Amino acid sequence: MKRRTFLATASATGAALAAAPVLASMQYTPGLVAQELAAGKTVFLDFTATWCSTCAAQARVIEALKAETPAYEQAISFIDVDWDTYRNADLTRSLEIPRRSTLVVLKGDAELGRLVAETGASRIKALMDTALAAATA
Repeated sequence: MKRRTFLATASATGAALAAAPVLASMQYTPGLVAQELAAGKTVFLDFTATWCSTCAAQARVIEALKAETPAYEQAISFIDVDWDTYRNADLTRSLEIPRRSTLVVLKGDAELGRLVAETGASRIKALMDTALAAATA
């Protein structure tokens, strides 16, 4: 690919991403998950790292699914857990999270589902649908 073509393509892609709506997730802080669960909410945890390409792919799928189905955002508490900060935290250890790029759904005292390093839209959608069903039950 010629440099000029690459630069034009990269610029257009960057502009498209900047224009895309970003649906907010909460950033994890100690006690947040317990607070959300105590309030009866269904929690979708995303153990992520800024440098992780698998995490970035998961984030793109999650955001696209949220944009397609607003009920996800309305019913589920999405919480991003920074792997670099919280890899050794009580939450991470208690859930036995093996690595970044792990997605977990919790409701009450139960883990409803988990995906590790999965980027397939159908699998992530199935996990989000599980969360939605629990949230609206």
